Amino acid sequence: MNTLCSFFMNPVLTTSRFLIELQSVFFHPIWKEYNYDDYFTYKVYVPSTYTGLSKVPLIVMLHGCQQDADDFAAGTEMNKLAEEKGFIVLYPQMNSFANSNGCWNWFYEYNQFRDNGEPEIIKDMIDHITTKYAINSTNIYLAGMSAGGFMANVLAIAYPDVFKAVAIHSGGSNSYAVDLITAAQVMLYGSLNPEFDGDEAYKRMGNFARPIPIITLHGQSDTVVNPVNASTLIQQWIYTYKHFGLAIHENATSYTSKEKENHYSYITYDYVDTKNKIWMKKIMVEGMEHAWSGGNSNGSNTDPKGPNASKMIWDFFEEQKD
Repeated sequence: MNTLCSFFMNPVLTTSRFLIELQSVFFHPIWKEYNYDDYFTYKVYVPSTYTGLSKVPLIVMLHGCQQDADDFAAGTEMNKLAEEKGFIVLYPQMNSFANSNGCWNWFYEYNQFRDNGEPEIIKDMIDHITTKYAINSTNIYLAGMSAGGFMANVLAIAYPDVFKAVAIHSGGSNSYAVDLITAAQVMLYGSLNPEFDGDEAYKRMGNFARPIPIITLHGQSDTVVNPVNASTLIQQWIYTYKHFGLAIHENATSYTSKEKENHYSYITYDYVDTKNKIWMKKIMVEGMEHAWSGGNSNGSNTDPKGPNASKMIWDFFEEQKD
């Protein structure tokens, strides 16, 4: 009531200021769980700045093994960033009946194609959110950690028409994985033939084929997913890009030393075309193990000593926006 009264009593109160104050009275952040079916659920964060009057970006976050939406949100602090930047966040949750460790089954072949298996389930969740909220369909982004990172690469290939850009943290290319044994081999050695994987990725894109901007982050001391996966992932996409007439080369643009004694250094690599447009970014964090870089210790598999991965990912995504 005070806000309404002030609008009529104070002639210098602008309409825009009034709307901002009114929004603070009536709008609050939403953290809500939805059922996909009898087996899968997902959670959505809607910032308090959302009014439905204008379309906003969407980030889809795929958690790692033994995580869920609450854990992943707490660790990455992506909801906090969403509140600041004004985007909505979707957290699909893996069903423990489908994988006892709560891992996305990125390594099974039936989960590696459009309109099939877990990719289709995640896409259906996205469709529900885009119909429920005012989402800018040209600014939908995807990020994943570990098993979620591998699945993010699968989805980038299966649905290149859906995602504007993709972030893969401590993951890689699904490569030749078709079962648990080959999945373990990929995690240990990375892709053995990135050129084949790049060509295969292009074929699987089908009529929806387009080059997807990629950012990947990885701890150089990761013993769960060998950091070589970050390099072979980039190589896979370099070969995929060739089908679009893009010649990509590596440029190690910056080295950031320790800001504080207990913080890690990291190296940033930009991958650019002949016009110096950045298509991919690789960030290797020295001394970090299998963890979300710069994450909050309230969530699992995080390391606060690393650079802020969530902010780096959002900054990369923003560079891709229309």
